[in-house]
Amino acid sequence: MDQVLQQILGYAKAAWQRRWWGVAVAWLVCILGWTWVMMLPDRYEASARVYVDTQTLLKPLLQGLTAEPNVEQQIKLMTRQLVSRPTLEKVARMTDLDVKAKTPEQTEAMLDNLAGKIAISNAGQENLYTISYQDQSGDLAKKVVQSLLTIFVETSLGKTRQDISSSQRFIEEQLQQYQQKLTDAENALKEFKQKHIGMMPGQGGDYYAKLAEVSTQLRQAQLDQREAINRRNQLKQQLIDEEPELVAAAASMTDGEIDSRIQALQKQMDQLRLQYTDLHPDIQANKRLVEKLEAQKKADMAARKADPAGTKIQNPVYQQLTIAIAEADATVASLQARVGEYQRRYTELRSASNMVPQVEQEYTQLMRDYDVYRQNYDALLKRRESVSMSGEVESKTDTVDFRVIDPPFVPSQPAWPNRPLLLSLVTLGALGAGVAVAFLLSQLRRTVTDRRVLRELTGLPLLGAVSRVETDETRRRKRKGLLTYLAALGSLIAAYGGVMILQLVMSRAG
Repeated sequence: MDQVLQQILGYAKAAWQRRWWGVAVAWLVCILGWTWVMMLPDRYEASARVYVDTQTLLKPLLQGLTAEPNVEQQIKLMTRQLVSRPTLEKVARMTDLDVKAKTPEQTEAMLDNLAGKIAISNAGQENLYTISYQDQSGDLAKKVVQSLLTIFVETSLGKTRQDISSSQRFIEEQLQQYQQKLTDAENALKEFKQKHIGMMPGQGGDYYAKLAEVSTQLRQAQLDQREAINRRNQLKQQLIDEEPELVAAAASMTDGEIDSRIQALQKQMDQLRLQYTDLHPDIQANKRLVEKLEAQKKADMAARKADPAGTKIQNPVYQQLTIAIAEADATVASLQARVGEYQRRYTELRSASNMVPQVEQEYTQLMRDYDVYRQNYDALLKRRESVSMSGEVESKTDTVDFRVIDPPFVPSQPAWPNRPLLLSLVTLGALGAGVAVAFLLSQLRRTVTDRRVLRELTGLPLLGAVSRVETDETRRRKRKGLLTYLAALGSLIAAYGGVMILQLVMSRAG
């Protein structure tokens, strides 16, 4: 610690040897600095305060019914837009600053200077803003602030209306597009349903049930057909063993039996007509049997008239077998038609059942697109009504209220420069520069001030030192030099005080 103090004292003694250089530099810096400060032009600051009231009475009443813009965010954005190039150009035109700029370079310099002097800040409270501008001319500064205030209010009032108008146009365009998409989707769904009727989701299960039912009916019809064919073959075999004609005594079939048979067939046809039409195969077969029985009856009557003796008549068993065979043929034909119909239905249902999953997949995709279009369309309809109501509210009421708390005002005293502060800083800087110059000179041309410095410079051991004896003459010269130095330094401080007094007098006079 002692070594450090000794080193510091050594530097101080070396700088003291160059003190007159320090005083000269301090005087030079002070004279130049004070002159520069006194020649700085005054700049006056014009400022205005505006309050933006966003808490209107309609805001809680219309909550959820109208589109609520983020007014605070819009205001922050507008405060930044006030220093944008279009706004600066508009301010320059309003204040005639653009008249002084003759070339593009001058215009750019003028706009940059204008942007650098504009200040927009929060005044410490919510939605309270201060707009300020500094210039050498107080009137010009006031005009600039007034122009900025006008642009701020006009931009704020018209911004929401422009946003609502553009939003309405956008929503109308989207509504038209989605309406067309929704119409196309509805038409596609209608055509798809018409083309695949009965195969829609929820109906596909019926196909599998119908397929199983038709399959069962087909097997039953095929079984009935085989039974009918076997019965017909047996009847044909029996017919071969019977004689077509018998003697009258052996005839046993009477007209009454034929009539009863015809009545039974007609009764059976009446029962069938309750379920089917006359084109049904069973009804057609019964009609043919009735016709054959009536024809047989007429033939028997004609035979009896032609041969009253009745030597021979037709064999009634043969006739019954013939009729039974005809009935069996009709039954086989009916069952064959039924088997063919069931086979056709089974084939159609079989192919249709394979298409059901594909139809369901296509239908699901169509419904997904349709639901998306419908939801977006309904949402756009609600947004359109909300924006429309917002437009009505914006056009008939003030959602944002701008209040100018302080109109543009220019104080009589300039806002810049702060000459007392600058003069004081120049003086302190000059003293610091003088000390720094003295120290640097002492280090460039080092002198021996004590035994420690001599030992450090030579690197040799110090055996002894010869003290200097001060005489009265040398003491007087030292005191005189010290007084002269203090006088020079004091005159610098006095000059600083004089300059401060001059600045005070000038500021009061101005």
